[in-house]
Amino acid sequence: MITPNPKLQVFSNTMNLPKRELILEVELNGKMKFEQLMNTIYNQFGICHRVLSANVEYVNGRSFGSVQLYINVSSEDFDKLELYLNKNKLLSTTVEYVCRKYS
Repeated sequence: MITPNPKLQVFSNTMNLPKRELILEVELNGKMKFEQLMNTIYNQFGICHRVLSANVEYVNGRSFGSVQLYINVSSEDFDKLELYLNKNKLLSTTVEYVCRKYS
């Protein structure tokens, strides 16, 4: 007879975490270049995004303005991204994106 080990932990499959569709607005304050932010979101966090709107001005090589991104992300990945934005002093606002489907 096989008995389960009570000390054994079972981890759930993180690949099937539910994802949410969000619109993320980031205020660029000159501390980070626009291109650097886009590359970091994709390369470091693995979050695919679409730029919905961008109003960016460059002054002496620094990026100022705002950008709206559409992202489809798990809660865990979004928390990591939000921590990164706060760490770099980038103000961000998030809105849950809901698309009405007609049949």
